[in-house]
Amino acid sequence: MSATHSIRTARAGTTEPAWVKWSLISLALAFIFLFLILPLAAVFAEALRKGSGAFFEAFKEPDAWSAIRLTLITAAIAVPMNLVFGVAAAWAIAKYEFRGKAFLTTLVDLPFSVSPVVAGLIYVLMFGAQGWFGPWLQAHDIKIVFAVPGIVLATIFVTFPFIARELIPLMQAQGTEEEQAAQVLGATGWQTFWHVTLPNIKWGLIYGVILCNARAMGEFGAVSVVSGHIRGQTNTMPLHVEILYNEYQSVAAFAVASLLALLALVTLAIKSFVEWQFERAEKEAATLPPEKPLAAHAVSSV
Repeated sequence: MSATHSIRTARAGTTEPAWVKWSLISLALAFIFLFLILPLAAVFAEALRKGSGAFFEAFKEPDAWSAIRLTLITAAIAVPMNLVFGVAAAWAIAKYEFRGKAFLTTLVDLPFSVSPVVAGLIYVLMFGAQGWFGPWLQAHDIKIVFAVPGIVLATIFVTFPFIARELIPLMQAQGTEEEQAAQVLGATGWQTFWHVTLPNIKWGLIYGVILCNARAMGEFGAVSVVSGHIRGQTNTMPLHVEILYNEYQSVAAFAVASLLALLALVTLAIKSFVEWQFERAEKEAATLPPEKPLAAHAVSSV
């Protein structure tokens, strides 16, 4: 009884007053309103300041469509490449022990610590006209900098940690027991990955792809350096917004910016849906009876 009484007393002693809880909630809501909701609302309000006609007029320009198309193309190339790299890097780091593992983990985090502008300058130094490979590229009529390939490379650089960083802790927590069991039972490497590893990491993988895609579409710094700001050719949506704003076309600038904001909101909605599905799947798995092990399923699929 004394132990139970002491536990109850300790719990009662750690209970915060109600005003502390509501003060923290109010402070969080105030920050969210001031720094998230209000700026987003201002973007849409400014875009529609002169009516819907002026808003949609901004998207009739060929340069706007070129920027939208280039943004989608860049994301469509960068995200799948980072998907392959992220899965391979996470699998190597989480499932194997080898020399240089800590160094590889540090390299994965490198784009988080390097300014995107510096990343763009690195590609200019390597592939620019006066860069290391510039003369050879010019001799073979290959354009990297101030062209689409440079934009894609810069985007890949700044976005490649997102998928790997989502998967590494998840795969480390899961361990290697199921993969080893599948291999002992005779499954091939591909069967083990497809039927054992992938089902265990699918929600983290989807989450990483969503974040990677959001960053790829909104990247400005690195792309600004390598693009050359050629209107209708190498301007992505963020660069097009900057040009329109500098030319005092505020309505058009905010119209394109509102499209970027809308894409961000859609990304947030998808992210929330994925998190909800993940939580629901975990709850269902906790209530259902044990199923057939994934390792056995991998072998039975042969």
